[in-house]
Amino acid sequence: MSFLTRTKSIEASLADTSSAHHSLTRSLTAWDLAIMGVAVAVGAGIFSVGAKAAGLYAGPSISVGFLIAAFTCGLAMMAYAEFASTVPVAGSAYTFTYATLGEFLAWIIGWDLILETLTAAAVIAKYWGIYLQEVFAIAGLDVPATFQLGAATITWGPFVIVSIFTVLLVLGTKLSSRVSAVFTVLKVATVVFVIVVGAFYVRASNYTPFLPPAQEIPAGESTVLHQSLVSVILGAPASTYGMFGLLSGAALVFFAFIGFDVVATSAEEVKNPQKNLPRGIFGGLALVTILYVAVSVVLTGMVPYTDLAAAEDPSLATAFTLVGADWAAQVISLSILLGLTTVIMVLLLGLTRVVFSMSRDGLFPRSWSVTSQKRKTPARLQVAVGAVVAVLAATLDVGVLEEMINIGTLSAFVLVSIAVIVLRRKYPDREIAYRMPWSPFLPILSAVLCLWLMLNLTTLTWIRFAVWLLIGIAIYLLYGRRHSRLATESGVDRSLDR
Repeated sequence: MSFLTRTKSIEASLADTSSAHHSLTRSLTAWDLAIMGVAVAVGAGIFSVGAKAAGLYAGPSISVGFLIAAFTCGLAMMAYAEFASTVPVAGSAYTFTYATLGEFLAWIIGWDLILETLTAAAVIAKYWGIYLQEVFAIAGLDVPATFQLGAATITWGPFVIVSIFTVLLVLGTKLSSRVSAVFTVLKVATVVFVIVVGAFYVRASNYTPFLPPAQEIPAGESTVLHQSLVSVILGAPASTYGMFGLLSGAALVFFAFIGFDVVATSAEEVKNPQKNLPRGIFGGLALVTILYVAVSVVLTGMVPYTDLAAAEDPSLATAFTLVGADWAAQVISLSILLGLTTVIMVLLLGLTRVVFSMSRDGLFPRSWSVTSQKRKTPARLQVAVGAVVAVLAATLDVGVLEEMINIGTLSAFVLVSIAVIVLRRKYPDREIAYRMPWSPFLPILSAVLCLWLMLNLTTLTWIRFAVWLLIGIAIYLLYGRRHSRLATESGVDRSLDR
C-alpha cells in the first residue's frame, strides 16, 4: 500500500525539466501568463454563463456571486502561486500534490484536471461552432453547420478550430501566446464596449429586488438530481433564487475563473517562474474580476432578470436584443466567436501539459511525453489530444457536461490548498519565492470555500463525478501503480531517454 503515500521530491520534479526528450522550453513572461489567463477566462463565462446565472438563479445579485467566485479563486490562486514558484514544473495541481500528499491523490487530481480541461475544451469548441453559425446568419450566408459521414453527423466548425490550434501549439507555445494576445485584446475591447454602451440602457428599477426571494419549484418540474447537493442534504425544498440561488449562481459562474489553474500547468515554460508566475496569475485575475462584476451590473440593469430567465439561451446579446439594440447584439455575437477562440487554445495547452507530466512520471505510457528535438513541444501528444477533443466536440452533445468542468476544478483547488500546509511542514528550510499569507488559516479557508461551492453543484453532477473517479481509480490500480517511475527499482526508466 506504499503507493498511497509515496511522494516525488521537488528535486526530482525539477530534474525532469532537463530530461532529454522529455523537457520543455522556458519562453513565457509574466505578460504572456496574464494574457493567457485573460484569454481563457474572458470567454463563455462572461458572454453567456453570467446571463444564465442571473436569469435562473440569482437575479441582480449575480454580481455578488461573481465576487464570491473571484474571492474563492483568488485564495486558491495564492496556493497555486506558492507551489508554481517553488516547483515550476508542468502539471499544475497534479505535480504539487505529488510532492506533498502522495502519488494516489496526485493521480486523482491529475485525473480531475483531465476531466476539467477535456470537457471544457470540447464544450467551448461546441459553443464556437454555434456562434460561427450566428455570424454566418448575420452576414446573410446560409452555410450548413453539419455534414454526414456515414451514419455520423459531424459539426464541422468545432473540428476545424480545434485542428487549427492543435497545429499552432505543435509549432510552439510562444507562437500560440502571440496569436492569443491579439484575440485577447480584441475581446477585452468588446467587453469594454458592452459596459459603456450597455450603461446607457440601465434602469435602476431593474435592480429591485437585488436578491429575489426564494421561489419553490413546482412538483414535477425538478428532481432531486437537479437540486444542489447541499440543499438535498439539508432537506430544503426544490427552489430557485434566494440565498441557495445566489450560491448556486456563484458555483455556476465559477466556470468563468477556470483559466487560472490552467495557466499554472505551463510553469515549466516560464522564464524566471519565481517572480513571473505570481505576477501573471494575479494580474490576470484582477483584470477579469473587474470586467466580470462591471458586466454583470450592466447586464442586470439593462433588463429585468425575469426576461433573461424567459430567454431560451440567455447571453449578453440577449440583453441588447431585448432593449432594441440589435446592432450591438450583432457586434457581441462576432466578439463571442473571437472570445471563445483563445479559450480553446489555452485549454488544449493545459490538457496536454497535465497528460505530459503524468506520462513523464510513468502513470501513463512514458512514450506520450516525448518532445520534438526542434521545437521542444510534445507534438505527438498534442495531436492526439487535439484529435480526441475535435471528435468529441464535432460528434457529441457535450453541453450536458458543463458542470463537470467546475467540479473537476474545485476538487483540485481543495487539495492544492491543503497541500500548501503540507509543503511548509515537509520542506521547512526550503526557500519559497512567494508565500501564501496567514497560513494555515487562509489555505484552510480556501479549501472550505471551494468545497462549499462544490456542494452547491447538482446531485447529478456529483454522481457523474463519482463515476469518473471510479474509472480513474481502476486505470491507476491496473496500470499506473505498477508502471510509476517511483515504483521501479531505479526510479527512472532510461530506455526512452536515449
